[in-house]
Amino acid sequence: MSATQREAAAQEIVAESNPGLVKTITRAQATQIVLVLIGLFVLFSIINPEAFLSVFNFRSIIVNASIFIVLGVGVTFVIITAGIDLSIGSVLVFSSVMSALVMESLGTEGWAIAAVGAVVAVLAGALWGLINGLLVTRAKVPAFIVTLGTMGMALGISQVITGGIDLYNVPEVLVDTVGFGDVFWEIPTLSVIALVVVVIGGIVLHKTKFGLYTYALGSNLEACRRVGIKVDYNLTWVYIVSGVCAGIGGYLSLALYQQTTIAGNSLTNLAVIAGVVIGGTSLFGGVGTMFGTVIGLLIPVTLRQGFVISGVQAFWQEVVVGIFLIGAVYVDGVRRARASRGSGTKPKQKAIGGLKIGSTEKEGNSE
Repeated sequence: MSATQREAAAQEIVAESNPGLVKTITRAQATQIVLVLIGLFVLFSIINPEAFLSVFNFRSIIVNASIFIVLGVGVTFVIITAGIDLSIGSVLVFSSVMSALVMESLGTEGWAIAAVGAVVAVLAGALWGLINGLLVTRAKVPAFIVTLGTMGMALGISQVITGGIDLYNVPEVLVDTVGFGDVFWEIPTLSVIALVVVVIGGIVLHKTKFGLYTYALGSNLEACRRVGIKVDYNLTWVYIVSGVCAGIGGYLSLALYQQTTIAGNSLTNLAVIAGVVIGGTSLFGGVGTMFGTVIGLLIPVTLRQGFVISGVQAFWQEVVVGIFLIGAVYVDGVRRARASRGSGTKPKQKAIGGLKIGSTEKEGNSE
């Protein structure tokens, strides 16, 4: 089968597995999460308009969300394939540790050293992504188990290398320009970099053959194999993309915090996955957008800022985000069931991260 024929087959797989009703639902869900975000802004603006509507507060929100958004780009690719990546927080830490060590050994001065640190961070993240991808595709271990294992491995190796002590030798130019610098006015350099990553990720996901195959893999993996799509190859690259994003996140974390954050990313993976799912990317695969991911990740950050300004303990953010996450998955399941009944297709058994969950109402193959 030629490349053009495979691409056409992939489009058919996506169309068959995600009928028009699902596309309509996706658009409706995108509208809903935007309304939720607007609602939060209105609510906190009423409670404390002077503090919440300040330029400083808006700047804090986008800066605090930037690293999560970079990680979310990679996680969106993974979850669209019905996979999962629990290792992103630990890979972020490992990438920042390796980058800091290399920059320290080279003298931690000037842009040349900072550029080397960036390359090291990205390569370190890509390496863990490659490991995840190969274990999922070649060893056939469920992604949930693989990334749960590499989550511990990446963090453990980081602690062994550093003795569990954070590294502080970060080039001043990196901190001053990327960590705390502005492109112009009050527009943070960190957030502009995050925006560039989102735009590139959106173009790749929505406008390229690789993005089409990503949707197809999450829609019907076996059908992709039958039409000649290189499933293992493409799936491995999906995890490499997630690893690269975690590497970029690690480098940006160094710039923002002026040190590695070995003990500060234990819940980063869950926060990012929750934001991506809240943004409309289905844990069951085949559905998701970069726009939804950005909005979904802005919601918990806005909640936290709003709670702090309103005098509410920031810990309540975790409670509210948990409610949002459970609700998003439940609604996604209900909508998928309705879409399947409306299109006359047989429901397939659901799986998250390679682990099958629940049961189908009908037995048999669903192609």
